[in-house]
Amino acid sequence: MNQFCIVIPNYNHTHAIATVILELNALKLPIIMVDDGSCDDAKQVFASLQQQYDDLTVLTHTENQGKGGAVQTGLLYAHEHGFSHAIQVDADGQHSLDDIAKLIELSNNEPNNVISGCPIYDSSVPKHRYLSRYITHFWVWVETLSFDIVDSMCGFRVYPLTAVKQLMAKQALGKRMDFDIEILVRLYWQGVKVTFLPTQVIYPENGVSHFRALHDNLGISWLHTRLFFGMLFRSPLLIWRKVVG
Repeated sequence: MNQFCIVIPNYNHTHAIATVILELNALKLPIIMVDDGSCDDAKQVFASLQQQYDDLTVLTHTENQGKGGAVQTGLLYAHEHGFSHAIQVDADGQHSLDDIAKLIELSNNEPNNVISGCPIYDSSVPKHRYLSRYITHFWVWVETLSFDIVDSMCGFRVYPLTAVKQLMAKQALGKRMDFDIEILVRLYWQGVKVTFLPTQVIYPENGVSHFRALHDNLGISWLHTRLFFGMLFRSPLLIWRKVVG
């Protein structure tokens, strides 16, 4: 039987986290929140929430590693504690948490797949962020030689932890905003399929984004360069897999 938990990376997100935890608590699933080197005021908020909710575990990075580093810490902790699947959720209230039940249902039907949200945006999405996603979509299609990955940037997913552990044991993954893209492409190369669920994603008013326009865009560009050459090396296998289905 599949055992699910929730993993939340958190760096100084306090404005919505109490509401997020309250909604998640109704699912009766263990919650692993990774404090990614947050400030003292944020740590006090996290400590208060941990006292309030028995199912909440807070892991702490002494220094900020980035979203990807925090997610990886949570995924490894979940695997080590016997969970089969981890549901990645952002801390800022962007995701439609009502859809978690649908993600779990899809995961139970296809337990070896990554189950990923496919964002449906409203008018709150910054136009430059919306358009820039399509640059990454294009490169991911090139890097996988397929259109199977509809969206590679949504951080609302269910990961099969055995496959993730196998990947992380042999490949160092990006620790910042490149993580969501890289893990999906490399799992696909590993033979893990991806199932998508359309889900509403909002950019909350007064929300705080830790996306650094220059540094993170450079990091993502360098990631696509590495993945492109990785695709060239793997292209015979990728093409063969498509031929034989």
